[in-house]
Amino acid sequence: MLITKTPFRISFCGGGSDLPAFYENHGGCVLSTSINKYMYISIHPYFNPEQTLLKYSENELVENIKNIRHKIFKQVLNDMQISGVEIGSTADVPGGTGLGSSSTFTVGLLNTLYCYKGKFVSKGRLAKEACNVEIEGLGSPIGKQDQYAAAYGGLNFIRFNKDETVSVSPIMMQAKTYKQLQENLVMFYTGITRSANSILSEQKKNISQDSKNDNLLKMCRLAEKMKEALENNDLSSFGEILNKSWELKRTLASGISNPEIDRAYEIALNSGAMGGKLLGAGGGGFLLFYCEKEKQEKLKENIKLREFEFKFDQDGTSVAYIGDKYWR
Repeated sequence: MLITKTPFRISFCGGGSDLPAFYENHGGCVLSTSINKYMYISIHPYFNPEQTLLKYSENELVENIKNIRHKIFKQVLNDMQISGVEIGSTADVPGGTGLGSSSTFTVGLLNTLYCYKGKFVSKGRLAKEACNVEIEGLGSPIGKQDQYAAAYGGLNFIRFNKDETVSVSPIMMQAKTYKQLQENLVMFYTGITRSANSILSEQKKNISQDSKNDNLLKMCRLAEKMKEALENNDLSSFGEILNKSWELKRTLASGISNPEIDRAYEIALNSGAMGGKLLGAGGGGFLLFYCEKEKQEKLKENIKLREFEFKFDQDGTSVAYIGDKYWR
C-alpha cells in the first residue's frame, strides 16, 4: 500500500484574483498558508485486476473506468489510464467548508498515482495538472490558488501571471514572528457547508463590472501590503489588512456572506479581534480571526462557535507511507 497526505489551506488575502477572468487582464496574487489538516489517499492493486474499487463518501466498483461516477476520479484515472486498483480517500476536514477540499483531493490523487507508477513529479507540475483537470477538463468555475497551496505547502505569496504562469514565493520572516502569527490566529466552524461553484460562477460573471474589478485590484494591493508587513516582521497591521480585504471580498458576489455570518463577525470584532474573514468562496465553512492571545478567551466565549485548532504546514503534498514495492 502507498499513502499520500496533502494539506488543506487557509487564504489570507487576494482570493478571487486567481480567477482567469481577472488575472488574464491584470495579474493576480494571493497570500495563503497550508495547515496541518490533510487529505489522505491510499492505493493498492485490487484483488481482481479486471476491476477498480474506489472508496470515498461512497463505494464504487467498476469494470471499466469510463463508468466511474465521481468526476475527479473519472477524469484523472482515464487521463492516466490506470485501472485494477483500490483507492481510498479520507480527510481531516469535510468538503464545502472553504479550505480547498476539491483541489486538495485532486493534487493528492495525482501525486498518489504518479508515485504508484514509480514516477517523480515536481510540485509545480502537480499543481498545474490539477488546475487542468478541474478548470479545463471538468469546467469548474474555480481559480488556481488551492492547487498551488496544496502542492507546495508553506506560507507563500502566490502570483498568477497574465501568461498563465504561476510563481510561488515563501514568506521570509523571523521565527518569533512566524510563531506569533500562528498564536494570534483563531478559527471557528460555522456549521454551514456549501458548494462554492454557484458563488464563484456569479463572482466570475461580476468581474466585468467596474466596481467589482476595482475591488479585486484593491484586494491585490492589500495582499502586497500584507506580504511586506510580514517580511518586515510587523504584525500590527495584519488584522487591519485582513479586515479591509474581507470588506472588499464580501461585495464580489451576493452569496459570499449572510446575516448569520455578519453577526458572528461583528461579535468577534467587539470581542477583541482585529480582523478576519470567511475562508473559501463564502456562504459557510470556517471563520478566521486575527486576535491577540490575551483577548482570545473573551472571543471564544462570546462567539459561541466551535473552535477549530490548527498549525501551519510546511511540506505540501507528500508520501506518508510506502509498503512493499509494487508499482509498475
